[in-house]
Amino acid sequence: MTLTKGDIIELVCARLQCSRTEGAELVEAVFQLMKERLERGEKVKISGFGNFTVREKRARRGRNPQTGEDIVIRGRKVLSFKPSNVFKRAVNHRPVRSRALRTAEQT
Repeated sequence: MTLTKGDIIELVCARLQCSRTEGAELVEAVFQLMKERLERGEKVKISGFGNFTVREKRARRGRNPQTGEDIVIRGRKVLSFKPSNVFKRAVNHRPVRSRALRTAEQT
């Protein structure tokens, strides 16, 4: 199953008990802010979720798979996402332990 932007809007509306128009404006505003920051080369960090960054990829040599001809693949920018440890643990169904608990376990 895929979660779409429309699904996110519906879920936000249900959670906040707002109209579909208000929910759509809210979701669009969040996505637009993230997009603008990433376009400027800034990092977007969402605590408990992860980090979005834009990285530069160098130009490199490649090969056309149909002809076998060597080609140059131009450098470009790529979007990178690194999930937070909290998010990784949730995906793996592991409870998030507090820092105090981890410290107590180590002593």
